[in-house]
Amino acid sequence: MSYQSINAVHSAETTCEYENSKLRFRGPQRALNNPYVACLGGEETFGRFVETPFPNELERRLDRRCLNLGSLFCGVEALTQDKGLLEIANRSDICVLQLPGMLGLSNRFYRVHPRRNDRFVAPNADLVALYPEEDFTDVHFVQHLLNRLSARSDARIELVEQELRNVWIEKLGKFLAEVGPPVLLLHLQVERSDLDSTPGDGFAINPEMIEPLRPHCTDILSLQVQVSGVSDELEDMLFGTLQQPIAEHMIGPATHRNIAGSLAQVINDLSV
Repeated sequence: MSYQSINAVHSAETTCEYENSKLRFRGPQRALNNPYVACLGGEETFGRFVETPFPNELERRLDRRCLNLGSLFCGVEALTQDKGLLEIANRSDICVLQLPGMLGLSNRFYRVHPRRNDRFVAPNADLVALYPEEDFTDVHFVQHLLNRLSARSDARIELVEQELRNVWIEKLGKFLAEVGPPVLLLHLQVERSDLDSTPGDGFAINPEMIEPLRPHCTDILSLQVQVSGVSDELEDMLFGTLQQPIAEHMIGPATHRNIAGSLAQVINDLSV
């Protein structure tokens, strides 16, 4: 297993900022004055605990510059509200967008942190009215919130699910409509087995949600992938001695190479 000191000087993961954006992306920083492929997304695009994330491998396979604009904890909210990120996407030749999950967005039931979209900020009045018996003061993460509500095992959770689906489609549709270059949507269906405590299938991205986005994109690539704790890639990852539980929930280097290979094939076929 490849361990790396948490305080190591030469980290496998550097972060950087780009002009006008409030997000931190996978480093090192790249110049924006040349043609490039913009790869937008969350933790899978960022490539946590992986030396060569799929945007870097994609650059090698395409022989053209690919910017890794993956940002940790980036969901729909951070992606669609960051004007600097939109500017960078609009300066690219083609934009690869890893579809974010639908939990990390503000809606009529709750608000999330504008950049760390996994963080639950506060319930809205509609959620308090829907679950009057709940005390939300000790809830700090969105997944914790939805796990708790799902555990009630009644029809109320369906209202929350539908709200999230509607807002997810609306916000992503508006964002994509503002992107000028061709957009390739990357839908990673991540298999986590029993490693994660997830709210349930009602909060998963499904084809019916993606279809309304089709008019705004050039193509859609859907791939089934496994986290390293399931795929046995953990030994090939770089992490500190206390970070193994987190690393088990991330995709490994072989999976990143497979994603890059599939993306390269689609982009070459597009002739963009």
